[in-house]
Amino acid sequence: MTDAEPSSPSSAASADSSCAAVCSTSATAAEASPPPSSVCSGCGGPTASISSAAGRHFLGFVAALSHSVHGRKISDPVLPLHQTVTSLLSLLQALTSWIDEIPPLPHSARYSNPAYRSWLARLSAEAPALLLPLITSKELLPAADKLLPYLLDFFSNASRIDYGTGHETNFAAFLYCLVRLGLIREEDYPTLVTRVFVAYLELMRRLQITYCLEPAGSHGVWGLDDYHFLPFIFGSAQLIDHKYMKPKSIHNQDILDNFSHEYMYLACVAFVKKVKKGVFAEHSPMLDDISAVPTWSKVNSGMLKMYKAEVLEKVPIMQHFVFGSLIKWQAKR
Repeated sequence: MTDAEPSSPSSAASADSSCAAVCSTSATAAEASPPPSSVCSGCGGPTASISSAAGRHFLGFVAALSHSVHGRKISDPVLPLHQTVTSLLSLLQALTSWIDEIPPLPHSARYSNPAYRSWLARLSAEAPALLLPLITSKELLPAADKLLPYLLDFFSNASRIDYGTGHETNFAAFLYCLVRLGLIREEDYPTLVTRVFVAYLELMRRLQITYCLEPAGSHGVWGLDDYHFLPFIFGSAQLIDHKYMKPKSIHNQDILDNFSHEYMYLACVAFVKKVKKGVFAEHSPMLDDISAVPTWSKVNSGMLKMYKAEVLEKVPIMQHFVFGSLIKWQAKR
């Protein structure tokens, strides 16, 4: 990211038009179509890709979520919660409670505590029942089959016991599908970020630490975070036009200690500093470089571009992505 970067796709006009595109393509849940699947998993030929229209709409959805929290703290008031959002939070709370009920097993390896398989087995068994409260009308009940693969895939799988940006993207895709089905409204976007996504991030941090999940495709010192990308997008949006905190403020430990509970970007940096030892510029050179960018708006625009290039357009990640009638797959020849 440089000072000469073009304007952000998360600008108001771009986000509004992207959101309008999402809403205008709202899907009918009762479509006669098979459930989603990783249609290009293991393929060695065509590049896995979200089709151009679906790709623009999905990235536009992420940009719209980002735009919805410009200048907002996590604790800022939101609109009253409706059934789908309340059920989403209850679902995440239930999954979090399972961690206490399924403690890690004695395990000598650095990663992949086998107790996580028991947690995932319980998720697989209870997932259909967990989904039903999200669906607010009988006409949309067939959508449960379309949503189930996303729910099962944004927590990794029992064979690999890992987690990375691909799993996180499936969670965002799950939210996107709820929007396309009309179960979540545009005015709920701030709530999705500051309540639902924050709860998901807290759940994933507990899972990562408790069960020692292996970073999936981690870039090591090159990357932002061994597990996540989206909180850096949403967190940088929160800090746009902040009067006092600038990108370089991540080097101020007092700021991290006092404000990481309100701003996701700061929370992510604090987490990285907690789990990685040594000089910050050495174990996290990209975050260190980004701290020299003058404004949060430039950080945010750069994060969105990086997410598109390093996640949505990367075969090793997208070949495991779940595609179906709500998010279509298309091969690039």
